[in-house]
Amino acid sequence: MNNKKWWFFALLFCLLVATISPLASSSPDGLEKVAEDKGFLDIAQGSSFEIIADYVFPGIHNEALATILAGWTGVLIMFGVAYGISWLVQLRKKKAMV
Repeated sequence: MNNKKWWFFALLFCLLVATISPLASSSPDGLEKVAEDKGFLDIAQGSSFEIIADYVFPGIHNEALATILAGWTGVLIMFGVAYGISWLVQLRKKKAMV
C-alpha cells in the first residue's frame, strides 16, 4: 500500500472513531475520576485557553452532533499538522540527498 493510501485510510478511520464517540461511556475519564475520588476536582484550575470546550462544538444544540463536529475538527487539525510535518521531513530528506 503506498503512503497516500495509508494516510487516507488513517484519516477515514479517525473520522469514523470521532463519529461514534458520542456512544462512548458518559462516565468521567480516568484522571477526572481520580480527582473526584481524592477530593481535589473542585480546586483544579481551568486551561488558559480552550479551542473547543468540553469536546462540544459551539453553536450546535444537538449534543451528539456537537461532539462529532468537535471530534472531526480535532482530527482534521491534527491530521493536517502530522501530514505537514511528514511532508517537511520528506522534503528535507530529498534536499539532503542532492
